[in-house]
Amino acid sequence: MVDFQVCNGGFNKTKNWEPGCWVEVTEPSHKELVEIQAKYDVPLEFIKDIEDVEERPRIEVEEGWLMIILRIPYKREESNSPFGTVPFGILMKNDIFLTICHYNTEMASDFKKYTIRKNIKEKKGIDLVLSLFLSSSVWYLKYLKQMNSQIKGAENQLEESIRNEELHQLMRFEKCLVYFITSLRGNEVVMARLKKYLRTSNDEFDDDLLDEVEIEAQQAYTTANIYSDILAGTMDAYASIISNNLNVIMKQLTSVSIILMIPTLVASLYGMNVPNNLESNQWGFWIVILVSFLMSLLGIWIFYRRKFF
Repeated sequence: MVDFQVCNGGFNKTKNWEPGCWVEVTEPSHKELVEIQAKYDVPLEFIKDIEDVEERPRIEVEEGWLMIILRIPYKREESNSPFGTVPFGILMKNDIFLTICHYNTEMASDFKKYTIRKNIKEKKGIDLVLSLFLSSSVWYLKYLKQMNSQIKGAENQLEESIRNEELHQLMRFEKCLVYFITSLRGNEVVMARLKKYLRTSNDEFDDDLLDEVEIEAQQAYTTANIYSDILAGTMDAYASIISNNLNVIMKQLTSVSIILMIPTLVASLYGMNVPNNLESNQWGFWIVILVSFLMSLLGIWIFYRRKFF
């Protein structure tokens, strides 16, 4: 899908392309990508790089085009990993501003609604790049909050009953945090290179917006690291708890087995086909039962004193 967005009291759709507008390409088909490449003469390598779902964040200049690839957060509705990151490509040359993303993310639609709500009159060029950068950091923080809330829910369930399902859920969140941290770190590198590029170019940009982008990006990176460390500690703690619970259960089962062996041993001794002074005693059976019972009680008392139960 290809949309043309013009910033006039916020970004709104327009039917045709005009200089300085935002060409937003979302979940494009192969035909649309070919048309975009031919119409704007975009380097084919750039389009292929953005199409690669594993593409790392980077910035590159070629044939007058400035390409910036960010990793933006993405919420998967049906997946083992509920959150992930996807490449978001930004292409600039003169009056052409083009973004390509092969996934329909919440970030882009929310950003357009934000510009309309704030009645922003003009946003283009480097300022639009910085605003998209800022929006991605904000959505990282939003998803981190959602993730933290779901982690707490899984932990509360684990406190009541340790099950594999909740442990697997925590492992999935741990994987998501690794994706977030890696992507945020890559975005930081891109931001550093973008600042270096801006020092040597004649492009005008908002210094305050640049500072805000750096602050939000650092906050998102720090928050993701904190949640990752907490989750890693929690996983280690529950692993120790599970191991300790298993040891307790094994100790209890061993104690029960030993207790059950006592009457079996007594019955086996007096059940052998040899003289034992009780074969002609009318109370022989009850004597054997009583001895077995008393010895079992003694065993239970010893294990109880040693806190095996």
